[in-house]
Amino acid sequence: MTAIEDFIAHLRVERQASAHTLDAYRRDLAALQGWADAAGRDLLELQTADLRAFVAAEHRRGLSPKSLQRRLSACRSLYTWLLKQGRIAASPAAGIRAPKAPRKLPNVLDPDEAKALVEVPTDAPLGLRDRALLELFYSSGLRLSELCGLRWHQLDLDDALVHVTGKGNKQRSVPIGSHARRALAEWRASTGAGNDAPVFPGRNGPISPRAVQLRLRKLAMQQGLFKRVHPHLLRHSFASHILESSGDLRGVQELLGHADIATTQIYTHLDYQHLARVYDDAHPRAKRKGK
Repeated sequence: MTAIEDFIAHLRVERQASAHTLDAYRRDLAALQGWADAAGRDLLELQTADLRAFVAAEHRRGLSPKSLQRRLSACRSLYTWLLKQGRIAASPAAGIRAPKAPRKLPNVLDPDEAKALVEVPTDAPLGLRDRALLELFYSSGLRLSELCGLRWHQLDLDDALVHVTGKGNKQRSVPIGSHARRALAEWRASTGAGNDAPVFPGRNGPISPRAVQLRLRKLAMQQGLFKRVHPHLLRHSFASHILESSGDLRGVQELLGHADIATTQIYTHLDYQHLARVYDDAHPRAKRKGK
């Protein structure tokens, strides 16, 4: 096996990385291998200058700063692992930085838009399922993969909790709101599903991520929302609304299952009006004239 194949096997077996993550690493490291082959160089003998040349070549090919960051991150992970394995003496990726990407804030639904989206008619075909799916998505901020793979035994409707296994095989329990509890109970009563059955079944087992994406887009248009509505938008909205109301960044980090709080900090983009209200209400010398 090559060094890259060994590393991918490590990610799959020991790190239990998702299929999506493995595919991303394969693509990025295949680009590095292709560049090394074209340059007549051995992957294990590349130096820092070689890695810089690789990044520069990818930049000239038109890769965006964000894609370059991801590509360099894959290289850094590979060489860090090879160093720990004793297969190289030093990592050529150490100290190399990709171009900075402009920070793009996530789009979110405002609370009224979120309410309009989740309150789909339950008397329509698949209405009970759609209502339960949307309410749970917005109520608990699950990842798309977590929602699609959910089984009934992971839901504790009495204690209003959903137990999921997220990235890195990390388990967490997330509260379920009262509207989502009611919608889920009605959906289950209509199906009579057992504890091991998928909460949202598809044609052959659990519903597929693509089916959820297409259904969400259609439901958004039916509910009069003409934003680009996708599954992660509900997770963004969940996080943003909780953070705006509570200001508890650590709590939101736990709810989302983020390993690094820096990932959660992107949701601190509160609008000026909200900040002004918080400031006026909290600071003893902040009251503006005329108030």
